[in-house]
Amino acid sequence: MENKKIAIIGTGNLGRALVNGLLDNQTVAPGDLFVTRRNSASLQDLADKGLTVSSDNKAVAKQSDVLILAVKPYNIQQVLEDLQDVLTENHIIISVATGVTLAELKDFSGGKPRVARAMPNIGAEVQASLTCLTLDELNEDQKIFVDKIFHVLGENVHIPENLMEAATILGACGIAFVLRFMRAMVQGGVQIGFDSKTANQIVNHTVYGAARLIMENNYHPEAAIDLVTTPKGCTIEGLNEMEHSGFSSSLIKGIVASYKNIERN
Repeated sequence: MENKKIAIIGTGNLGRALVNGLLDNQTVAPGDLFVTRRNSASLQDLADKGLTVSSDNKAVAKQSDVLILAVKPYNIQQVLEDLQDVLTENHIIISVATGVTLAELKDFSGGKPRVARAMPNIGAEVQASLTCLTLDELNEDQKIFVDKIFHVLGENVHIPENLMEAATILGACGIAFVLRFMRAMVQGGVQIGFDSKTANQIVNHTVYGAARLIMENNYHPEAAIDLVTTPKGCTIEGLNEMEHSGFSSSLIKGIVASYKNIERN
């Protein structure tokens, strides 16, 4: 699977994050990368790096081995149906669109290519995404290559397809949930005396430190909480007040509500 040519169809922020990661990690040579967008002039900076830039998806697909579809879910069918006559059994189609199943990808693409799904999150912009992958249709070499592609955005985890929508909620929407929590912490910090800039700095590093603590030590969050709660201390007092106000239950309800929405749509 080495030296495969990769095309990103619909190159927006995620596509650019992929390009930057692939080039920075020397996963793919610039000449083996193709990017498309309706307004291809907006990708001129990528052309300057040696990438092939185009607004013609079909021309790019003919020259590529792996097609990453970074378009809106409602555009997937039209994009793939337009490409059917140039797609072959040697192509790999990877969709990062929410809610479009492997079966649909297979059908829309005419049944020849192998298909896969990927769900990164906005952390891809700083190579700190956790990308969920469903690669059931791929052989081992292909799985390794696709893993390598998305590893440039951060870390990967393989999940069954029936959890892909749940992964969207927990990993992609979850970024917004964490940011809302952080915003509330900043507001609380201002109320107890900090200016907004200093409060933001403290909160950012507190969240970063908490994440590293449980990731590097393989802690469950509750075990890490126990490290900073002492009898009759201010930490347990604050935690209990938050729980009395429904902190955990409201967060869980929000996650479930988002999941129900994605199921409906």
